[in-house]
Amino acid sequence: METIGSDSSIGEFSRACVKSEQDGTLVERQPLRSAAKGILLYVLTYISQGLKVKGYLAVPEGRMPMPAVIYCRGGIRKVGMVRKRRIFSMARRGYAVFAPFYRGNEGGEGREDFAGEDRFDVCHALAMVQSLPEVESGPVPLIGFSRGALMAMLAAKECPGAGPVVVWGGVSDLLDTYEERVDMRRMLKRVVGHPKKQMDAYEARSPVYWIDRIDVPVLIVHGTADHQVSVEQARKLALALEAAGKDYAMELYEGLGHRFPKEEDERALDAVFTWITRKRQEMSE
Repeated sequence: METIGSDSSIGEFSRACVKSEQDGTLVERQPLRSAAKGILLYVLTYISQGLKVKGYLAVPEGRMPMPAVIYCRGGIRKVGMVRKRRIFSMARRGYAVFAPFYRGNEGGEGREDFAGEDRFDVCHALAMVQSLPEVESGPVPLIGFSRGALMAMLAAKECPGAGPVVVWGGVSDLLDTYEERVDMRRMLKRVVGHPKKQMDAYEARSPVYWIDRIDVPVLIVHGTADHQVSVEQARKLALALEAAGKDYAMELYEGLGHRFPKEEDERALDAVFTWITRKRQEMSE
């Protein structure tokens, strides 16, 4: 493991996340059977840009209120959907974990667009999570995996209530993803546009182009053998954060791919939540 420490506005995309009267409102809490001992599981429905959006909430039984974290999944639609086992692992660290499905998924309204308008689903999840009786007050950390890193970093840039951000196997430049992932080009052209014609749309989604607007600590976690999101995207983000004088750290896991094996994943989660807990305390001082 290698450890390293240390804009421009684009049209409508970069407008602030303005909360309307209903946005961020919890509409329904549906309890589910939980396969994890000592952890309660729910499907929550909340409002984002007037749409009903859904996500999982995993809550460890015991002390309340407790800190919360928002897990931003990767992929699009059915690909990369939230795995219960993943959020259970996070909840065992003593955090209430909310994982939005993003609009248009699992019965939610609207249609996701790969860190376009659907980024507001994370913004309004922040307000919703902060209103939950299980959750203590204060900024809510975000963990963004793969494409979810774009969602988490956009929330940190635009939305009140965002805490420290973990970018795990994360995309930092969507233009690089277009070049790296030939298998994703058709989807990207359909959802985002062609990079030569809609370059602004790609840059607006990519943290390396507006890193100066990130004012919360960032932890980068990446496997050096990741063939889905190149480790060079992690290094590119770290260089941008360093050049901007931001509070960040990077942990590269030698020989690991996009998803870590269970044992290594648990060790990485321990390190991630140790960092989150420390940064939350620093932000509250």
